[in-house]
Amino acid sequence: MKKLTTTMMQRTLNKQDEHLTIGLDLGDRSSCYCVLDEAGEVLLEQKVSTTPTAMKEIFGAMPGNRIALETGTHSPWVSRLLKELGHEPIVAHARSVRLIGESRRKDDRLDARTLARLVRIDPELLCPVKHRSAEAQADLTVIRARAALVRTRTMLVNAARGLTKSYGERLRGCNARGMDPKAAQDLSPELKGALEPLMREIESVSERICEYDQLLESMARNRYPEAERLKQEFVDGENEAKHSCGASRRFISTGTLSPYGWRT
Repeated sequence: MKKLTTTMMQRTLNKQDEHLTIGLDLGDRSSCYCVLDEAGEVLLEQKVSTTPTAMKEIFGAMPGNRIALETGTHSPWVSRLLKELGHEPIVAHARSVRLIGESRRKDDRLDARTLARLVRIDPELLCPVKHRSAEAQADLTVIRARAALVRTRTMLVNAARGLTKSYGERLRGCNARGMDPKAAQDLSPELKGALEPLMREIESVSERICEYDQLLESMARNRYPEAERLKQEFVDGENEAKHSCGASRRFISTGTLSPYGWRT
């Protein structure tokens, strides 16, 4: 790929009166983009660092154009940035673009060119999706971060229980949320000493999960009032289950779901 020169960039900027089409193949560290003119001829093919600063430097200097990119880790913030710069980002569903997903030639430059040609013909060929807003993404990140802590705690609890069983012993009966150093009090001295740091870590993770619970309660109350209706439906369903079969009562008593549906 040729190095980007001032002449090449100026040639692209001089096409202000034309409708340019751009395909952007996003990578973790660098991304490839391809610029087509109205006739479908390639004007420019280059790489750009996948950072806000580099993206602004390249695409901020171009007139507003239609830019196609695939869904991925970086597509939410890149699409928002391109829109702020005056472009029309078209986010293609990665699994639906069969010309790229099923291609035997894995080449970022060719992928960028394919995206540009497809969006030039008809954006609907890309099965475009709309990313959530930055605020909604931040709220979802809180839920996902909490879920990661829950998975971590489950892994630590399972490890602690498995290690004690290999000694022919068992931790004091309790669920994952209530597990703390006290659960290891009845273990043999050598096993208790080996597991105490692990038990303290489990207790610490549980405290962080509680902090996330409080944050989510506040978010639901202040920004998502419809969540209160979901909470009420959960409570109504719990009360109904208490009067039904024993299996339902056992399910509810495990406390595996919060009123808002996330696992505890």
